[in-house]
Amino acid sequence: MTPTQSDQTVKTTDVISVDAMGGDKGPATVVAGLSMFLKANPAAKVILHGPEAELAPMVAKTGYGDRITIGDASEVVKMTDKPSHVLRNGKKTSMWSAVEAVRDGRAAVAVSCGNTGGLMAISMLRLRKAEGVNRPAIACLWPSRNPVGFNVMLDAGADIRADQDDLLTYALMGASYARNGLDIARPRVGLLNVGTEEHKGRAELKVAHEMIGDAADKGDYEYVGFVEGGDLPSARVDVIVTDGFTGNVALKTGEGTANLISGLLRESLMKTPLSMFAALLARGSLNRLRQKIDPRGVNGGVFLGLNQTVVKSHGGADATGVAAALNLAYRLAQSGFSDKLAARVASAAALAQDTPQEGSDPNSDK
Repeated sequence: MTPTQSDQTVKTTDVISVDAMGGDKGPATVVAGLSMFLKANPAAKVILHGPEAELAPMVAKTGYGDRITIGDASEVVKMTDKPSHVLRNGKKTSMWSAVEAVRDGRAAVAVSCGNTGGLMAISMLRLRKAEGVNRPAIACLWPSRNPVGFNVMLDAGADIRADQDDLLTYALMGASYARNGLDIARPRVGLLNVGTEEHKGRAELKVAHEMIGDAADKGDYEYVGFVEGGDLPSARVDVIVTDGFTGNVALKTGEGTANLISGLLRESLMKTPLSMFAALLARGSLNRLRQKIDPRGVNGGVFLGLNQTVVKSHGGADATGVAAALNLAYRLAQSGFSDKLAARVASAAALAQDTPQEGSDPNSDK
């Protein structure tokens, strides 16, 4: 399906590029989430990538066919595919096509529920790392007691390694994301450690602790120092910086715990007639609690450190989760986030050395 002339005149910031084929639940779930997203965002447009013969009937049923362009792609990146295999053999896949639309300027942000390693590999190859970034990171939103309701944590699994320079870059990128994604004027940044005492932690953490603190004024954030796992949902901090191994374990543990609490609470309230009656009386409060701890509401990890923006949705996301990832992508597109982030991370090396970089303003992301 070829975009019409009116499609071509749409602002790029209104267009999201979506991989229809990567999720565990199949393209029908992605299209259902897409319908929810388009209903909530009347100006949004979508390029949906996958086999046209399979997607066209689904798109026709949504009632939003005039706002969805199908990018025909015959192949799919499987969850079991290694990144090296994807790079060698993935040019005809829906994931590659989704990223390519962003590279070509036809869309502002790419979204996929597919293989994380494959998506990162394609994104790094086609979109390239931003100046000053050694290792891109995945930033996720963590439910918290802060007024905005979330904290930003990165890296959530893009790379299991991170030295002190990487951690400084993560701090700069995380602060920029919090500023543009959550409207926090001066984010508070913390470095995840096994304790808050300055003598604790690995050598690179101690060096990063000093570097992130020294860069706080120029980076326009407040550094609160070391934080612990219990601070992830707290109101003490807005951005938590860590390596990808630790961050991914924390993320999966948090999701599992939220699902456990939700399941146990449901079982307890349904156990006796009296508890069922109490649940009925507290239905409003229980619904608010369920929405607060539901992982679907914060679905969508943002790849930070690339020249354009990519959002990774959870592979097992349902329609609600897919819609949440698309809403996040759309908000970042509307804010011009990728350009602001590029300006921020371009100064990372200069900040690390406490030397201003010519032509780069570290406060230019808002």
